[in-house]
Amino acid sequence: MHGGSGLNLPANPAFLDNAWVCINPLGMPLFRRSDGDLVRDEAPLRRFMPYLLRNRSEACIFQESIYRIALTREWLKAYNRAHEAKATLFHLVAYACVVALEARPRLNRFVSGGRLYQRKGVFLSFVAKTEFTDRAPGATVKLERHPAESFAAFSRRMADLVGEARHQERSVDREVAFMTRLPGPVLRLVMAVALRLDQWNLFPAFMIRPDPMFTSLFLANLGSVGVSDAFHHLYEYGNASIFGAVSAPRRTPFATRDGAISEEALSVRWTFDERIDDAFSCAHSLELVKKILEDPEHWLGPADGDPVWKDEDAGSSVLLKA
Repeated sequence: MHGGSGLNLPANPAFLDNAWVCINPLGMPLFRRSDGDLVRDEAPLRRFMPYLLRNRSEACIFQESIYRIALTREWLKAYNRAHEAKATLFHLVAYACVVALEARPRLNRFVSGGRLYQRKGVFLSFVAKTEFTDRAPGATVKLERHPAESFAAFSRRMADLVGEARHQERSVDREVAFMTRLPGPVLRLVMAVALRLDQWNLFPAFMIRPDPMFTSLFLANLGSVGVSDAFHHLYEYGNASIFGAVSAPRRTPFATRDGAISEEALSVRWTFDERIDDAFSCAHSLELVKKILEDPEHWLGPADGDPVWKDEDAGSSVLLKA
């Protein structure tokens, strides 16, 4: 390759990376991240996108998914009759999402400091009301997907974490309470420093691990508090690349060969960071969520057993055929 200065430069992407370190050392990661590995084999255009779209607000892609849940309702009723620990529709949505993130790892990426990272582990964050009153605060919960974890085990962990958030003061709650007691200018300075440290991969791992804003997916059960048909923004703090806003179930018309029919359906409105992957690929990856959510009997197994997603490779091949 010939540069504009007339110098002969080797046609090696690694050379370009090394040259960029010399020109602008703060443009490259100073240290390894505790929560992700640098993606080095991505196409040049996608590696350039974080410099073209410099923050998540610029890179948002919006998509709505409508799921038919008639079979889902019957499956959950049978599941709750057979199990002591009850599960909800939101539990099943969350389980389908973490399965999709594990089966399609390109969806589980994030951008930090202008670089693309593959996240270590699959994490889900969501907000639970401490009480069902208007003035009750919400508690943000974060949990990690355990490989090959059954739906029953996942659902129990979700319920346990919600109970803990409602009845116990957690470290993250104490940290937020302390931060809000700081004067406004000091708090702004602290947040600016935190954002800069994160960009340079110097944000401490012990702070990233419990922080619900450093997550694969933030899922909001807005329908449970009477809010539907809303898209949610992505946060600049943290590194959540996907936000899902779950509406309340309602009857929805569907077109069939025999005419229009009305069925109970669930709407989830997704917000993606386009820089992690192209919008078509992200939407296509969510086909796995649709398959699990609309027919859990087929994809997870009988409701009276121990339902589990067993074959991630098969899940990926199904997506490719869809």
